Amino acid sequence: MYDSIFSPSFGNRPTQLVGRERTLDRLETGLHARPGSRERASLILGQRGSGKTVLLLEMGDRARAEGYAVCTPTTTSNDMPERIIEKLAVERNGLLGPQHPTLAEAGLSVLGVSASLRMPQAQTGVSFQGRLTALVRELNANDIPVLILVDEVQANSEPIRQLVIAYQELVGEGANITLGMAGLPGAISATLNDHVLTFLNRSTRIRLGAISTGDVDAYFGQSFDALGVQADASLRARAAQSTQGSPYMLQLVGHYIVLGATEGKPVTSDLVDEAIELAKTDFETDVCDTTLRALSDVDIDFLNAMTADGEKSRTSDVANRLDVSVDYAQKYRRRLIDSGVVEAAGRGYVRFAVPYLADHLRKING
Repeated sequence: MYDSIFSPSFGNRPTQLVGRERTLDRLETGLHARPGSRERASLILGQRGSGKTVLLLEMGDRARAEGYAVCTPTTTSNDMPERIIEKLAVERNGLLGPQHPTLAEAGLSVLGVSASLRMPQAQTGVSFQGRLTALVRELNANDIPVLILVDEVQANSEPIRQLVIAYQELVGEGANITLGMAGLPGAISATLNDHVLTFLNRSTRIRLGAISTGDVDAYFGQSFDALGVQADASLRARAAQSTQGSPYMLQLVGHYIVLGATEGKPVTSDLVDEAIELAKTDFETDVCDTTLRALSDVDIDFLNAMTADGEKSRTSDVANRLDVSVDYAQKYRRRLIDSGVVEAAGRGYVRFAVPYLADHLRKING
């Protein structure tokens, strides 16, 4: 059957956000908060496949509906400051018109199209901070608030430093501006620990956890009905359970069930099992392998030692398996928690936070 609902690819926008309503409400509350309040800067932390990019896109849509000029999600890179200026210039021209009479014109090529970025004459040719300040001031003077969205925040990033310093100074002068950033837990943690960026410690931090199985099951039911896929409650529940609350797994499992379904015939147990296995294979390649590549050898040794346990591992047991002191093991326990790869599971215990990572490591190690 043709799948017109599930979108199993990073950055693809699903037809509906599942289980993130409260998170979206928190982000939208920030848009209505007083300029300068902590709710005006949001940091979204989540592992790969947790839906960070989709949340930023939705936040941008909601802000635009509230009259904001929105810099759509810009990935952290060396040219990020220029991309932010380009995107806000396009927004400014769309909202105020390229012939706004009060400012002088500075040409800027955006996606091959000449856009008129109008700035005070004295500001032309100045730094990113100066150009951003000019744009924000002009938009605010016309009662237009500004939202800047940044995806895939990187640790120790000079462009992020430039942006946050500019944001902090704009907040200091009372500008109507909001900042939303998303990244892996480790990258966000490193950014917060940057002595230049301590201002961000006053921001709202949103950690994306697992979606409830009930929400996933309900979404499968709604989607399968819309597509004409006949799946009984027990098979649907098995499919929902297999996602382990991962939005990416939800999309993968749903997609493979739809592709394997036959119009007018009920979904079989074998089809669901096959869809789950295909989804797990993709997830392990796209998420588990990528997660492991970002870790040190000692981090991976710690995780391998955890695979000998069931649902959770005692840190002292992991230390014994590695033949290291508990204090040494605690150091890597903390690193892995900060990276969002494992999570605390009671005093002295940890468990895997990335679905299927333990199974993947067991496969790798034979």
